[in-house]
Amino acid sequence: MSRRTIQLLTVFSALLIIGVVITQIYWVKQALDLRHRQFNQNAHVALQDVAGKLAKVNGVMQTTNPVEQLSPEYFLVNTNATTQPDLLEHFIKDSFQKHNLITDFEVGIYDCTTNRMRYGMSLSTKNNDKIPTKTSNWIKTDKYPYYFGVRFPEQEAYFAGSINGAIWSSILVLVAVSFFAYALFVILRQKQLSEVQRDFVNNMTHELQTPISTIRIAADVLNSENIVSQPVRHKRYVKIVQDEILRLQGQVEMVLSMAKAERNALTLQKETLNVETVIQSILLPFEDRIRFDSKAENNLIEADPFHFRCMITNLIDNALKYSNGDPDVKIEAYNKEKSLVIAVCDQGIGIAPEYQKKIFNQFFRIPYGDVHNVKGFGIGLSYVKQIARAHHWHLDLESTLGKGSTFRITIPQKQA
Repeated sequence: MSRRTIQLLTVFSALLIIGVVITQIYWVKQALDLRHRQFNQNAHVALQDVAGKLAKVNGVMQTTNPVEQLSPEYFLVNTNATTQPDLLEHFIKDSFQKHNLITDFEVGIYDCTTNRMRYGMSLSTKNNDKIPTKTSNWIKTDKYPYYFGVRFPEQEAYFAGSINGAIWSSILVLVAVSFFAYALFVILRQKQLSEVQRDFVNNMTHELQTPISTIRIAADVLNSENIVSQPVRHKRYVKIVQDEILRLQGQVEMVLSMAKAERNALTLQKETLNVETVIQSILLPFEDRIRFDSKAENNLIEADPFHFRCMITNLIDNALKYSNGDPDVKIEAYNKEKSLVIAVCDQGIGIAPEYQKKIFNQFFRIPYGDVHNVKGFGIGLSYVKQIARAHHWHLDLESTLGKGSTFRITIPQKQA
């Protein structure tokens, strides 16, 4: 399956997931709105029945529309006569149960002689509990001389309970969609890791072939009868074999060190090193291709010699590989506060901002330009980061696309 197909599949799946989530939210909202309308309608009908019974008991004429809803949870009922609390409680509970309004509610009766609510009680159709309530916070009106109010303080909980089935079905759908999304993520992640592993094996095979081929050619030369009579040539080919073996050893050791660092099993053999001396020895094979500017007064650090050399060599190789034309690479060393800073600077192709954090990830290679044509395992900068972390050093990057990059290693120093 091509990368383009996978990207289209991912986008299509994401849109489906978003569509399912939006649909579920829409239907739950629709169900909640429907419950609101049903509740208000049932409350209106039930309170009209109560108003009719009270009018019949009090011998007064019932108004055409005795029930008025002042807020989502508050209803006001015109009675045209004084109302007895016990009788009102009985009529309300009986009418609410008849219209399937099984919920808690509060009742308040208005007294026109005192212009305040003279009665406030919290009731329920679920039980026979009666709890007095404060009457100071009831909404009053000047439309009617006699009325009572009904309030539903737990209306939202009632609605939520009435659509429990819809909510649970929505949760199950969202859980299923989440598992699907996670499975898709795992599949794509595994495919990505498989591609990374394949690229790593290809790169490593290609990279190791060069020293192996060189050693094979040198071995054939050393195996010839004439080489014994040519000591200078013999010595040169022996040196080539030794250098290529060291190169192979370094590459293998770097891969093994990465694995150990990921398991926090990397053991450092720290020694006191003179940074200027070590870097100058590293630069010998490069002759005059790399400039070294040391302004540090204190060059001593505690580090593992092998990994320190490999780390600096990786940064140098990286600077040379990603430079166009004649490389312009410089190494700086200077003291800053209580630390030694080593900076490897180049005037190469630079790194785009969106890749500046990713380049330290294992096997990551920048997917544009001529970067794919550069040989390597894709673990050099990851190795540098792991070694810096193992030493408790700070590694940072400054880079501008098309203008070059600077890698800085800040190394705390022991003060005399």
